[in-house]
Amino acid sequence: MRRRDFFAVLGGGIVVLMVDDADAQESGGGARRGTREPLPQNLSAWLHIGETGMVTVYTGKVEVGQNARTSLTQAVAEELRAPVEQIRLVMGDTALTPFDMGTFGSQTTPQMWPVIRRAAATARETLVDLAAQKWMVERASVSVADGKVSSGSHRAGFGDLTSGQKLTQTIPSSVALTPAAEWKVAGTSVAKVGGRDMVTGAHRYAFDIKRPGMLYGKVLYPPQFGATLASLDSAAAEAMPGVKVVREDNFVGVTARDAATADKAVAALRAEWKPVTAEASSKDVFSYYKKHSRDGAAENPHFTSYTVAYIAHVPLEPRAAVAEWQDDKLTVWTGTQRPFGVRSELAQNLKIPEDRVHVIMPDTGSGYGGKHNGEAAYEAARLAYASGMPVKRNWTREEEMTWAYFRPGGIIDVHGTMNPDGTLAAWEFHNYNSGPSALQTPYDVPSKTERFHPSQSPLRQGSYRGLAGTANHFARESYMDELAHSIKMDPLEFRLKNAKNERLRAVMEAAAQKFGWRDRKKTSGRGCGMSAGFEKGGYVATCAEVSVASGAVKVLRVVEAFECGAVVNPEHLRNQVEGSIAMGLGGALFEQIDFADNKILNDRLSRYRVPRFADMPAIESVLLDRKDLPSAGAGETPIMGVAPAIGNAIFEATGQRLRALPMKVG
Repeated sequence: MRRRDFFAVLGGGIVVLMVDDADAQESGGGARRGTREPLPQNLSAWLHIGETGMVTVYTGKVEVGQNARTSLTQAVAEELRAPVEQIRLVMGDTALTPFDMGTFGSQTTPQMWPVIRRAAATARETLVDLAAQKWMVERASVSVADGKVSSGSHRAGFGDLTSGQKLTQTIPSSVALTPAAEWKVAGTSVAKVGGRDMVTGAHRYAFDIKRPGMLYGKVLYPPQFGATLASLDSAAAEAMPGVKVVREDNFVGVTARDAATADKAVAALRAEWKPVTAEASSKDVFSYYKKHSRDGAAENPHFTSYTVAYIAHVPLEPRAAVAEWQDDKLTVWTGTQRPFGVRSELAQNLKIPEDRVHVIMPDTGSGYGGKHNGEAAYEAARLAYASGMPVKRNWTREEEMTWAYFRPGGIIDVHGTMNPDGTLAAWEFHNYNSGPSALQTPYDVPSKTERFHPSQSPLRQGSYRGLAGTANHFARESYMDELAHSIKMDPLEFRLKNAKNERLRAVMEAAAQKFGWRDRKKTSGRGCGMSAGFEKGGYVATCAEVSVASGAVKVLRVVEAFECGAVVNPEHLRNQVEGSIAMGLGGALFEQIDFADNKILNDRLSRYRVPRFADMPAIESVLLDRKDLPSAGAGETPIMGVAPAIGNAIFEATGQRLRALPMKVG
């Protein structure tokens, strides 16, 4: 949207526009055509104060359950001195919001939160200027509080001062921000914005969107990855009332007036496929990674190897989209973490300019890094174009667990040596395929080699909550435990002996104290383990207690200490930590994609084990609020310590060292 169009949409009031030199060309809400080259990360932000005093904030970030809508609202409320109820966020709408690379990497808080604060602070100072001019008083006498501006006997709402003016103000980098120690709204447990609508069912997710005359779409997929369509008999499907069959090369889909008919129609298609030969299965994939490493495999006879399986994201809401064409322009409602990225994908694949594509992202039912791309949106757009009507394309759970990308599997080789006093002397760590996140050890070691080796993957793979941080923490913290036990040193004391970083030491001490680590008593069939680490600007330490009986592992208790700088919303941060622990149980003990012959063998929840209520331990979180440090993201790092802490506890209980995720006691 061009700037003049943006003003027309907003109407009267103050518009605050931040434009950095590097991203001035992006500030209209559009990326450069194609968007394949790296884009600036310093994002523009808009803030509008309407004539009624309502504050509307625009951000390309999206809400997928991490409570970004609430935390960004708190940023505005804090700096603008306005009630939370007076603030409305528009998120992830490519026609209204500034360009954004996407909501991933725990970057909303460290990147967008300061930008939004600066915009709100500049708006506050602009209101002070307007009041001083209008009332002809000294600027220093004007104050802003609770959504009102006052000076002596003068008092006015925000909207009263704007008087319909279309004013712009460039946000200076020097605008004064409220120190964390003086926060009144930020740093408090503000209730989730829109939370009532979500728990009562009033909120409409992408899965729920409806448009006038809307049809329902279904796509025919091949029986295995890589297979190509040899022939198609669509007569039976086309004979069904209201059904349209769409075929374009290997793409085959149907539209119908209702979802049940669409299911029947796609089942009636008779297709023959040209098969492909599978290169690997879940049974031999770890040797495949090393064999297909792009830079070869490291050799060391002393390596200890750890493996992690592919796992699925299992979002509460599978991929969903509604597409509608009007006057050769496409509008898509879809759940995605990258609305602008999906816009670029659609424009490129449909061979139309980006300014003819509008992507709207309703607050969506989780993503966990799995909703970066626009597969459902693209399918809906193709079917809508062919049918001439809006089309809804909702993926089934089986489609989600087959055709979405997975968290990468990997194999990790590690070896370390120690000095006689228990300090680390040398460290070598090689990750194949899983990824480089959290690759570097946070412990002090004078000689170290840490490398990520990209490899071919037999399955489609991509982002997942914490990326490879979970795999690398599992290998490193399990091996640290092995080293500690090899010299009969307590695992906590061994880590403290090798950790000089005061933030890392602080979370370890906090978790240990809450857990009662130093006073724990060993009981037959029970064990305790711990882990620690750093990633995404946050430090985490996890203590776990497990029981093991007849090969069954039960996690009894988990204590996790987390520090990510100044805490923005304590209750929501606690939710992130405890949710990460619950999710981390799955990757630690249950979740694994089984595949062979280029087919997923466990493509539904009856075959793919996720944590259940009965699996949940007692969870205690310890939040270290460092108001002297910038706020970091919290959506990913807390998951990373769960698996190694459980594995180390299993070792203490059984004497068996488990080096594969998911862990199974044999």
